Amino acid sequence: MTRYRIRTNLSVIRHIQSGMTKIQKLAALSALPVAAALVAFPAQAAERPSCPVPTKAEAKRSADSAIDKPARGAAAIEGVRVNHLPKGFTYGQVVVTRHDGITEYGYQWSDDRDGTDRRHRSLWVRVVCWPKASTPAQLKNAPFEIGTFSGDTKTTKIGNRQVLTQEGDGALGHGRYAGWVERKGVVVTVMAAQPLVPELAKIIKGIRL
Repeated sequence: MTRYRIRTNLSVIRHIQSGMTKIQKLAALSALPVAAALVAFPAQAAERPSCPVPTKAEAKRSADSAIDKPARGAAAIEGVRVNHLPKGFTYGQVVVTRHDGITEYGYQWSDDRDGTDRRHRSLWVRVVCWPKASTPAQLKNAPFEIGTFSGDTKTTKIGNRQVLTQEGDGALGHGRYAGWVERKGVVVTVMAAQPLVPELAKIIKGIRL
């Protein structure tokens, strides 16, 4: 009897162990789709463009110097939102350039006053896809087509951003010019005409990519 009981108990134990192994295998197999999804998610995220880029239609509008009347609103630049957009603009224009391995994609808002008029209201927000960009100091040597930080620059903190600023001059016109590295490879610049300078900090804080 004792030997029979021992054999029976061993048989039961082996059966239980066998059952646990199957359960464990099923649990492992059922976890595979979840694991695959977790692995796939970063890959899918990596496929998304890290820097807003213009569509072919936007590039064509820029090449054709197409004018928007009235000007576009806060979502004028695909992938960018300008949450604080001053009023008083009568027209706008998308501007796209590609050169030296970078893409510049922006929008210019303006009123009908002459650019030399100190009351002229204009705002230019631009995103630059520049793979080398990682620090504000690099902006002084950035290969921008227009709007280089070659003047007397200052670094200031606006919101949680380290922003390089300088007075507007030359092709930029009167006002203040600012730029920062939003994230690796993504630069944002803002040029605000003199009447909009008091709102520049709000404009910068309101920009979201």
